[in-house]
Formats: sequence, structure tokens, C-alpha cells
Amino acid sequence: FSNVAPKYDIMNDAMSFGIQRLWKNKMIETLFTELQIKNHQPNLLKILDVASGTGDIALKIAKNLSQENQSYQIEATDINQEMLKIGVAKAVDENLFKNINFTCCSGENLPFQDASFDAVTIAFGIRNFTNINNTLAEFNRVLKPNGKLICLEFSKVNDYFLQKIYNFYSFKIIPKIGEIIAKDRASYQYLVESIRKFLPQEEFKKMIDGANFQESRFINLSFGTVAIHIATK
Repeated sequence: FSNVAPKYDIMNDAMSFGIQRLWKNKMIETLFTELQIKNHQPNLLKILDVASGTGDIALKIAKNLSQENQSYQIEATDINQEMLKIGVAKAVDENLFKNINFTCCSGENLPFQDASFDAVTIAFGIRNFTNINNTLAEFNRVLKPNGKLICLEFSKVNDYFLQKIYNFYSFKIIPKIGEIIAKDRASYQYLVESIRKFLPQEEFKKMIDGANFQESRFINLSFGTVAIHIATK
């Protein structure tokens, strides 16, 4: 991820033809629905964004909360300092830095107190953790009672023929795009392999349930190419 950090945002758009923006917008819409954010609330809303990378989700959440006149604090964390540096620069450029803290740390060992956050968000990051069970346990630990977990991740396409097309595009085209734009084929070969190895929607839901979350469910997007997983502490 350090190698591809400067081109990371461009590659996300190139690989998905811009659809990743719609997926992330739907994720944030789901977060706001779960937190019942409609009008200004007097309480400070605290959100933890894990595997934040270049801060895309954290910044989108911050913009939307600012528009709702909601007081908030966002902790954006990632294990990769080079990715976070880009997130910090973007936050400064967009005048959102005062409400977002950027911390380099592992999602499996978060430096936050128990029951600190109203919500934990993670987009396209959970499959990269060495021990997903430990990571989910950490998310549960730092969430307040009734806090929300919102996880956006690649999943399994439901249609057989679409899956064939998707596999061809993933393994034949995406690494080539990475080679051309990011000058790094190997990183994007890893990307598509990590997607293939990740759990199907129902199996990941069971893993979330096993981490003592309640009311877990998922929403498929783009025929199951990605899914939004939702759960309550």
C-alpha cells in the first residue's frame, strides 16, 4: 500500500469505473440511517474509521455531518503511514482537519478506551487483516452500548455468468490497470486475490455474530460485487 499510495484514489475510480463512489455514498447513507441523523443533535458524535487509507470515508462522513450541523469527532486509523499522510493533506485542503484525528495503528490493537465510539466504519479493509476475529472483537470493545458497525467489503457475485465476467476482469484487467497507472502490478494482483479469498456474505455475517454483535445483516450492491454489513453492539 505504501507503493500505491500516491495513485490509490485514482486507481479506485479507474478499477470500478467510478462506481466505488456510489458504494461509499450508500455506506454513509446507511450509517446516517442507523444513527438516526436527521437534524442537529446536542450530543457529540464519535466515529472511528478503521483502515481509513487516504481518508476517503472519514472525509465523506465529516462533510455530511457538517451539512447536518452535527457536532462530531472522527478518528481515522490505518497501519500505513504513507496512506494517512495523503488523508491528512486532503483534510487540510478541505478544511476538515480540526474534526478528524489521524492515527497510525493496527485495527487489531486499537489505542482507544472501551465504549468510546457511537459507530465504527471500515471500507474495503476488513479482508486485509491477519486475524479478522480479533479485529471484530476490537470493534466491539471500543463501541458504546448499541453502537453501530458499518462495514463495506467486496463479496460474492450472485449470478454465475456475471461471476465469470467479474473474475476475468479482476484477474486479467485490474492488474494491468495497476501496472499502467500505479506502476505496480503486484499490489493489484494481491488485491484481486484477497477479494477472491474473502468470505461470502453469509459466512462473514456469521463471523460478525460470533463477535457478540446483534442484529447483523447485509445489503448487496451491484449484484453482490460488494456488500454493506451492519451490526449493533
